Amino acid sequence: MIYETAIVVKPDATEEAVASAKNIITETVKEFGGEILVSDAWGVKTFAQAFESGLRKGNFFYFMYQSKGTANMELERKLRINEGVVRSIIVKLGDDSQKDEIVKNYKNPNHTQSAAASANIEEGDEGGDEGGGDKEKRMYSKRKSCYFSAMKTSPDWKDPKSYGWLVNEFGKISPARITGLTPKFQRKACDAIKRGRAMGLISYTSGDIAR
Repeated sequence: MIYETAIVVKPDATEEAVASAKNIITETVKEFGGEILVSDAWGVKTFAQAFESGLRKGNFFYFMYQSKGTANMELERKLRINEGVVRSIIVKLGDDSQKDEIVKNYKNPNHTQSAAASANIEEGDEGGDEGGGDKEKRMYSKRKSCYFSAMKTSPDWKDPKSYGWLVNEFGKISPARITGLTPKFQRKACDAIKRGRAMGLISYTSGDIAR
């Protein structure tokens, strides 16, 4: 199966601590006979909302890999006990037959490069919004038509710009009767928002996103 994982390392972690956190993923995947497909550094981000510990920034690293599902249990265990890692997430992307397509479609959330250009990047880049601005997206809501269906795209937890417009200033997720999204994409948007919040990319209490 194809999976993706992202980790947030303390911004003041030493180079050795960062290397240790990254090695957890690369070595564990290799241990279980898997393969790293994409390794990407997103850089230091200011969280949309400070963590419970008061931490306001984190250094993000992303990996896409092909492996057996049993590797994920060991990954979660090792990441949980690593003092330098403050947040992590593992998401199933698809089966082995979809590998080439999934890798090709990967985009760093800080810019619009495809995986062909961004795979194995060591430094995150800054970039603009993709797929139109919030005003354009809200126009679909007014017409009660699904923006994601029309644009042939999907909300992606990695990129809060793709779903941040669905969260109001009070942190509430707009319902489908307001967004115009189909049930399928409304569910995907809710999943993306939950994952984004868990990683500090979008606030629980407002529509603010990480910078």
